[in-house]
Amino acid sequence: MSRISILTPYFKSPFTDFFNDVISAQWGGGPCADLELKALDCLEAYGFSKGLQQCQQQLKDFEECIMKIKQFKRLDAMEKERQRQYKSGERSKEEIYSKNPPVGADIY
Repeated sequence: MSRISILTPYFKSPFTDFFNDVISAQWGGGPCADLELKALDCLEAYGFSKGLQQCQQQLKDFEECIMKIKQFKRLDAMEKERQRQYKSGERSKEEIYSKNPPVGADIY
């Protein structure tokens, strides 16, 4: 089951309608806003219970955008590979990470 089900209130009241906007990717127009709208439109079309089955791909895409699970796994794999190369002698201590660019190189 998706994590979005955690955000669904057990009962609906004016308070849940009022405070529901606090938990949203729409504030600030971030990169996940479009994915959230697609997922919520799909849930609205099918209803919440059936929508969890029919809208799995949209919910997974939105969850990945918010949680960045794949990105953190990729970063962890790169860090482990650097440490493996350092321990096996393929990299020196100075070569574990790339050097910083010279000052002013980031001006475009």
